[in-house]
Amino acid sequence: MSNSDIIAAHYAASDRGDLAGMLAPLGPETTWTEAAGFPYAGTYTGPDEVKEKVFGAIANDWEGYGFALGELADAGDTVIGIGTYQGKHRETGRSFTARVAHVWKFDGGKVTSFEQIVDSVPVVEAANDPAGR
Repeated sequence: MSNSDIIAAHYAASDRGDLAGMLAPLGPETTWTEAAGFPYAGTYTGPDEVKEKVFGAIANDWEGYGFALGELADAGDTVIGIGTYQGKHRETGRSFTARVAHVWKFDGGKVTSFEQIVDSVPVVEAANDPAGR
C-alpha cells in the first residue's frame, strides 16, 4: 500500500464516520498538529491523544462536522490532502465552511506527522456567540 493509499483510506474512513479507521495510520509516536488559531490548536502524540483532544472535542462541540477532500497530492514521503471543513456549532447554532490542507509526513511507510493548515477564522466565528455571551 502506498503512502497516498494509506491517507486515502483515512479519508474514506472519515467519510464513513469510522474513527478507528481514521486513527489506524497513526502510531504511538505520530505527532498531530492542529493549527494555531484553530479551536483545538496544539500538537498531540499518538492515536489516543488525537482521539481525545481533537476528534472527541470536535464531536462534543459540532454537529455535521466533516472534511470534504478535493485533492490528494502524492509527493512520496509527503502526502497533502486539500479540501473543505464544514459544520454547525452546537452551542451557537452557527455554521461555517473553511478551506484546509493536511500535510502528512511518512518514514518507511509509517505516518510520522500530520499538520493542519486552515483558514480558522470562519471556524472561530461560528463558535463565538455574536451577542458576546
